[in-house]
Parts: sequence; structure tokens; C-alpha cells
Amino acid sequence: MNRRDVIKGLTILPFTGSVLSAESIFAAPHGPLTAGPNIYESIGVDPVINCMGTYTIIGGSLERPEVVAAMHAASGFFVQYDELAFGVGRRLAALTGAEWGMVSAGCAAGMKHVTAACVTGGNPEKLIRIPDLAGFDKTEVVIPRSSRNVYDHAIRNIGVNIITVDTMKEFENALNSRTAMIYLMAGSETSPGQTFALETIAGIAGPKGIPILVDAAAEDLTIPNIHLQQGATVVAYSGGKALCGPQCAGLLLGKKDVLMSAWQSGAPHHGPGRDNKVGKEEMMGMLAAVESWVTRDHVEKMKTWHTWLENVSKQVLSINGLKTRFIETEGLNNRSPLLNISWNPEQFNISGPEVAEQLAATKPRIAVHSSLTDESGNTSIAICAGQMQPGNDKVVADRIVEVLSQKHTKSKEMAAPSVNVAGRWDVEIEFYSSKSQHSFFIEQDGNWLQGSHKGDFSTREMAGTVEGDQVKLSSSDRHIADNIPFIFSGTVSGDAISGQIYMGEYINARFKATRHNQKAIRRALKFPTGRPFAT
Repeated sequence: MNRRDVIKGLTILPFTGSVLSAESIFAAPHGPLTAGPNIYESIGVDPVINCMGTYTIIGGSLERPEVVAAMHAASGFFVQYDELAFGVGRRLAALTGAEWGMVSAGCAAGMKHVTAACVTGGNPEKLIRIPDLAGFDKTEVVIPRSSRNVYDHAIRNIGVNIITVDTMKEFENALNSRTAMIYLMAGSETSPGQTFALETIAGIAGPKGIPILVDAAAEDLTIPNIHLQQGATVVAYSGGKALCGPQCAGLLLGKKDVLMSAWQSGAPHHGPGRDNKVGKEEMMGMLAAVESWVTRDHVEKMKTWHTWLENVSKQVLSINGLKTRFIETEGLNNRSPLLNISWNPEQFNISGPEVAEQLAATKPRIAVHSSLTDESGNTSIAICAGQMQPGNDKVVADRIVEVLSQKHTKSKEMAAPSVNVAGRWDVEIEFYSSKSQHSFFIEQDGNWLQGSHKGDFSTREMAGTVEGDQVKLSSSDRHIADNIPFIFSGTVSGDAISGQIYMGEYINARFKATRHNQKAIRRALKFPTGRPFAT
């Protein structure tokens, strides 16, 4: 599983969507804060057993004990930040074999700092003008389309012009005197033998003096670093993923001159990166995570993870009709074994996503991957061991057995529609702090709906269903590196539809649609036979 797979997974996480509405979250009982094992419950928030991996939305990874200890120790003293950064940089270089190291406020912040460094070259007169790049020599960042992703907002925030390329010929033609940087997402698309292999890119960019930033956020750290060996200028890691460091820290390794300029672009200095402040505690915690990574027994770690999955597999196989399969991840991204648990949905009358919903919604809450159907028609859930903790295996196995041992009724046939929603609708959407005017254009065929949804900036296809007076519609605002789902659920009353909108990671909104009542203009048209005398 690579970082792109994680990005895809963001759209199917069973949290704060159909499971918990924003209103129910905000209405939960709370306070006062009580430090201890029930710290989250004391404010009305239930913790989650993580069987998905290092997703930021559920806390990334748990910090290693050495990290917590280092952060606690660092919190008791004052220190000059530049001196601290230089000390950390030297130590990271010694540990990893890189020329220099830097700790940022997360991997995305590190990407932003490196972009600023490549645009300004460490010149503070340029730095304080970002994102207005008028008069700058370097204003473009070249990215293969296969490396475009939601995280490259960090690069775009500097104000650069993104040049997206699809072929090696386009890539070579895109490089010019204005090219500030090349960005690559680590993974199969940039591995040896691929069109945009890092070594190939470095062979072209190196002689031109163009820096290469590699985003390896979710990868295992390699020493010596594989990406630097293949020609990367800087490689960026997330502290809150494989390294089990501070969730709000990132690790940058590479050329000292670029990283010194990157450090200059952020707090405690003023400029475009001041908002990405990293604390002295996180800096020492990130260093402790690397120190721990170097000495940790990774073979024993893998054995432990496999043991937990084997324990789960043995217990769930007590249910007739379940199948289990172990999956070994390839490469360095999200390197953790998985257990796939599959079944015939007709036999159990419940799908993998529905099981995932139940596990997420009821205590103890458990986050798992799920799939509606595979090639054989089976449905499944998948358990990732990488962020499980001691004792989780028994709890997870017990809950899965409990859910799949219950009798589930077969889904009922769709109720006949009691309303006709075909036509044009004027839609008012109420976000948390603003409103927008959208439009629906709906065609109805019994229970099935299709048409288009005109948003603030684009019009996209829409599909859905109607049962009785209940309407559900779905569209998606898709861009090269972004996707916003709009799932409408509402009740029809006369010429109005009202309800909620689920927007994935962007939480929820409300909507009210009213039937467009403009009367059609009916008049005969003439097709002109001559040319006009005036325009």
C-alpha cells in the first residue's frame, strides 16, 4: 500500500460521516478534562483502536516511549531555536548519513519550506514577498501527473506555477530557467524502470542544477537513504507515520544549503512559513524517533505484527463461511502486514463496509479497511497491524466475531417513490459560515435518479435514488489533486427538498432545494437567411 492508496482511503473512512454527524459530536457530554487513561472520554470523545494504519484523521501513529520522554525533558528548558536547529541538523546527519537534517511542523510543512527555499535561494528579500512572485527568477515547479496529490497544496501555497507533465518528453521540455524545483511522490511510479524513475529524473535535472524534492511521508526510513542515493536533493518524511514520532512533526534530509534556506523560511523567522511553527519539544521528539528507529529491532517488530494478525485469524475462522488471507505489503510505503477477512455477502446478509460501519460506531470503536466486493463476488474487511497495540488483537477478534455471528436481515426491496423530483431545482447550501447557490437538474426513472449538479465553479454528473419521499443524490467535484464528495440526503415536501450533505473529510453541510418555477418561453424561431448589417 503506497501513499496514493492512503489518499484513496480517505474517501471511505467510516468516521464523522454516516456514522456520526457533526451535530452529535458537538452535543456529546464533556468536561472537565481529566488526565489519565480516560482523558479523551472525559471530554466526551471515544478513542479508536487503529487497524487501518497511519491516517492523520485518527491520530497517525502512537509516539514511541523514547519520543514521549524526550519531549517531556525538552519542555522544561528554554533554548535558542537556531542553535537547536543546527544541533539537530548535525545529529540527524550523523544518524542517517545525509548531508543535513531538519525538523518541520509535519511533512507538508516541510514540503512548503523546501519549495520556498528553492524559489528564494535563501534571499530574505524574496522570502517576505511570497506568495507574490513578481520579479522572481524561479517560479515554476514541475510535477509528473502520477505524483500530483492532495498534499501538493503545500507547494502551491508558495504561489508557484505548477507544470503537470504526462510524458518524459513533456518533462524535458518543461525544464527551463524558471524551474525552481521538481516534486516526486515516492512509490511505484517513481521506482527504477518506470517512466519517471527518480534516477532518470536526477540524470536530467542534476546537470541543470534543478533541485528534486521526494515526498516519502509514509515510508520506512532507509539508512543510507535510498532516495538521496538515487539523486534526490531533499527527501521528506512524516513524523507521525512509520517513525512513530510526534504527529505534528516532519523530517527533512538532504543538501545542507537547501535545508538551511528551508529553515530560514519558517518560525522562529518571519515570512510565509511562520504559521508552520515547530516546537522545541517536537524537534527533540523527532530526533528521538530517528535515534530509536536506528536501534529498533525491525525484524522482531514484524514478527509481533504477524502474531497479532494470526491470533485474529484463528478466532474469526471459528465462524463457518469466513476466509482469511495474509497480505504482505511491498516496498517502503505503509510497510505493515494486513489480514483480509472475506465472506459471501448473500450468506451473511451484510457487506464489508457495513461491518466496518458497525465496528466504527459502537464501543470499543475499531477502524478497519473494507471492500464491497472483489473479483469472486465476496465482500471483506482488512486489518492492518502496523498501529495495533498489545491486547488489541483479542478485542478486535472478539468484536468481529460478535458482529458476524449476529443474524442480519436481508436488505429490503426499495420502496416505491411517492414523489416526482424530475426537473430543475434551485439549491441553497449552508456551510458553517457561508451560503452558496447551486442547481440540480434531475431525471427520474422510478427509484433511480440521474442528472447534473452545478456548484460554485463547476458542473458535474449526479446520480441517486428516491424511496418514498426520501432522496439521496451524489456528485463529486474532482480536480487533478483534489476531490470533494457531495452526498445529499433529504426529505421531499411539496416543491422542496431539505436535509444534510456529507462531504467526506470536509465534514457536513445542510441544504434546501426548491423547484425552479420559471415558465418556459414559447415562441417561434426564424433562422436568418442573410448576413447582418450591424453587430
